[in-house]
Amino acid sequence: MTVQEKIWHIAPRAPINFINALEDLGPIIAQVLYNRGITSVAAARQFMNGDLPIHDPFQMKDMGKAVARIRHAIRKQEPIVIYGDFDADGVTSTALMVQTLKALGANVDYYIPHRVDEGYGLNAPALQKLARDGVKLVITVDCGIRSVDEVMVGQRAGLDIIVTDHHSIGEIIPPAYAVLNPKQTDCKYPEDMLAGVGVSFKLASALLRVANKQDRAAPPISEEDLLDLVAIGTVADLAPLDRFENRKLVKLGLEQLIKARRPGLYTLLDEAGVEPDSITAMSIGFVIGPRINAAGRLEHADMAYELLSTTDWSTATQIARELQELNRRRQELTREAYEIALELAVRDGEEPALIFAADKQFLPGIVGLVAGRLVEQFYRPAIVVEMGEEESHGSCRSTPEFNITEALDECADLLIRHGGHAQAAGFAVKNENLELLAERIKQIAEIKLAHQDLRPTITVDADVAISDLTMDLAQRLEALEPTGEENRPPVFVTHKLQVIDARQVGKDSSHLKLRLGNHNSDIDAIGFRLGDRLNQLTNYVDVAYHLEVNEWKGKTSLQMRLVDVKTPY
Repeated sequence: MTVQEKIWHIAPRAPINFINALEDLGPIIAQVLYNRGITSVAAARQFMNGDLPIHDPFQMKDMGKAVARIRHAIRKQEPIVIYGDFDADGVTSTALMVQTLKALGANVDYYIPHRVDEGYGLNAPALQKLARDGVKLVITVDCGIRSVDEVMVGQRAGLDIIVTDHHSIGEIIPPAYAVLNPKQTDCKYPEDMLAGVGVSFKLASALLRVANKQDRAAPPISEEDLLDLVAIGTVADLAPLDRFENRKLVKLGLEQLIKARRPGLYTLLDEAGVEPDSITAMSIGFVIGPRINAAGRLEHADMAYELLSTTDWSTATQIARELQELNRRRQELTREAYEIALELAVRDGEEPALIFAADKQFLPGIVGLVAGRLVEQFYRPAIVVEMGEEESHGSCRSTPEFNITEALDECADLLIRHGGHAQAAGFAVKNENLELLAERIKQIAEIKLAHQDLRPTITVDADVAISDLTMDLAQRLEALEPTGEENRPPVFVTHKLQVIDARQVGKDSSHLKLRLGNHNSDIDAIGFRLGDRLNQLTNYVDVAYHLEVNEWKGKTSLQMRLVDVKTPY
């Protein structure tokens, strides 16, 4: 199977009147905004100035009902349990809700299932045990929207269940006491792409607002105190940051993260060598998120929850060190599993529409990472399955051309449970149905992708000359932060640059370090995981890249962070 060459698609030029109206921002910034669908001058200024909306939580369907039930439970001191998920979105959602309810005087605890022993989402035995232990109210965070049978089991056991989730809706909504999910067709909430922690925050926000109006004493926390958790969960779960509310929540959350008031986050950043005042959305995506996720992937997410919740500095330091080591192990195990998956699923000469690899050696905590790497390498939907004794668990990643959750819906009769998003999903299946599942979902992919040009496309914001790359432009680009999913750092292309110097760097020589230029100027470039391109370079190259400011030993300089390199000369 061949690695697909990337297509560079130069975005259509913005109308000249739009560019002229934003003359103070410069033509390159105006073009970048236009490429993100911001086509009015007013919206462009709103986006750049950060004057973005935070919507009223009571616009969300069932919010009033959920708030009333929770306040009743607080008054009666009924035992409440927050039932979360084991990824960064789920853990931050859990910590946020527990912190809020404790501040409001609730008798509250939390429950996060074990990835290996219990799997994703609500499970009936856990709910039955909570009921036997005297719990009266269960609030799910980042899970539950497809747990129809489990909610019914919990209700029969005597539980009231409030579902808060953001995943795609199934054919049947769980018959819970209240369901908060802005993706419901009859929900009037203006933003339907909140992360799980975003939905949790809206519930916490509603509770705090009502408490401030109706209770004798104001709560000891504010919405602002929760925003660092919202930023982490939103970015780590790849919620789209071109949406105005997500962007605002992350922007405000980063302001709180810089203060690093939670001992766990401060020590986690310290272990990773990151200064709190330099935190960006990228820091969440590449430093904080992976370390929080490492707990649920290899051990238990309780460790990550304790990191976010503890007020004890020595405890925080110990957990941060453990997570740092777990993350290192996770990286090694992912590399090993990726090599196994390649041998199982990718054979020379074959070009499958969908990559499917199943093996008993795979660990459930890393199958999603392996699937993601396969998609990145070959630009095909990929499913990697950890085979158990009787039941197997798969993780799916996909491309924009193929909705993997809809494909799983077509295989629902073979699955125990499934759910997710268009490009990321998971499932459980009995081993007796595994081979049939592989055959069917491959057939679905072959039909739906039959006439698609399955090559990855890099959308380029602008074709620029090296002389356009200035420190002033780099500083203007910083106003586009936070960048992330659906608001990627701008990609520029510069043609026919001379390769002045080239070498591999990194402990495994996996990165490419270049010095590029022409007769007027030159610039450093770094290409992460592009080290294997070294021997393909010619004297002149075209490059696609992000422009960034590099700080090293007290000096600042411009740098290209390479996305792709082509050698047409």
